[in-house]
Amino acid sequence: MSMILDEHRQYLSDEVRVGLYRKAISKVIKPGDVVVDLGCGTGIFGLMACQAGAARVYAIEAGSIIDLARDIAEANGFADRIVHVHGLSGRISLPERADVMVADQAGHFGFEAGLLKYFRDGAKRLLKSGGTAIPSRLEQWIAPVSYPEAYRNVEFWNSRPIGLNFVPAGIVAHNTGYPADFFKARFLGRPVRLSSIDTLDPPRTLKASISLSITSPGLLHGFCGYFTAQLAPGIVMTNSPFVRSPINRRRVFFPVQQAVRVVPGDKMTVAMNIRFDETLVSWRVQVLGRDGTLKLNSNNSTMQGMLMALADLRKIRPDFAPALTPWGTARKTVINLFDGVRTLAQIEREVFNRHRELFPSAADAALFVAEVVVPYGDDAKPESSASRS
Repeated sequence: MSMILDEHRQYLSDEVRVGLYRKAISKVIKPGDVVVDLGCGTGIFGLMACQAGAARVYAIEAGSIIDLARDIAEANGFADRIVHVHGLSGRISLPERADVMVADQAGHFGFEAGLLKYFRDGAKRLLKSGGTAIPSRLEQWIAPVSYPEAYRNVEFWNSRPIGLNFVPAGIVAHNTGYPADFFKARFLGRPVRLSSIDTLDPPRTLKASISLSITSPGLLHGFCGYFTAQLAPGIVMTNSPFVRSPINRRRVFFPVQQAVRVVPGDKMTVAMNIRFDETLVSWRVQVLGRDGTLKLNSNNSTMQGMLMALADLRKIRPDFAPALTPWGTARKTVINLFDGVRTLAQIEREVFNRHRELFPSAADAALFVAEVVVPYGDDAKPESSASRS
């Protein structure tokens, strides 16, 4: 089975998630509405929208699963109302604006899968003024935790595995957020809301500092992050470990630099800076004891957790003057040959002839051309989306 398909099997098997979206779509979408489904996957939201009475659904999907979504729409009798659009939502345009925009691009902490970025763009270009988003609001919550199992994995790199020094890897490990599962016994204090965001007008950067009270004794290893999303008035979806029926989506564990013993009455301050579009997160954690003494001052950032070669970092400096490599020149050749007249076979032969030093065979050149054509090549006389759906 395709792993992408199996991922969507897991989505559809999450009865809580699917049930909440069905209720929200039925409540928000009115007969005759135009709907945009961002990142449609198998197209489940578009099918639900049609069942709710939508006149037309634009199902947008950048992945190859879009052809399967088209077949599923036809199998369910909705091919005449769902227009499948292959591409990134930020790079496509539609013949009309929608009444409702729906997506489930929320990550473990609510933003990692691109929900806010896609909705910000969609609100400007794809949605009518006064249109509705599902979800309409996103909240982020954090709580202090004791999580020895996860922290042992982080500290592994500082433990001299196989008798060698891996401390540089430990720096990366401490500056990473980890998908994780939490149960109530792990928590050393009650959760506090970090943010509340309008998904149609989200900020690009969040800066917030909040205080949490330690209510249980234990060894503090970091904090848990999770989200709640308002799908419709009175309908909330969450991966919170504190509710009876959370969706099947893991939370995030943000570690501190050193574990610290805490007791009830201690205060924990968390200052976070999140750049949503770049999925960059920094977190500073301070713990003050009941007597006011500083127990912990920890600074972490996923920027330090990124594995990037120095050569690659030099290439993103403002003063770097790039020159094309031979492979870049070959890619430029392919793009320059896109004229709506030459066939793929003609382009493949031309690229092979011009760049024989790069390709052992014509088949290798053809594979290289295909890698460029799929994301950047378009049909000079494209078949309309409506006719294909």
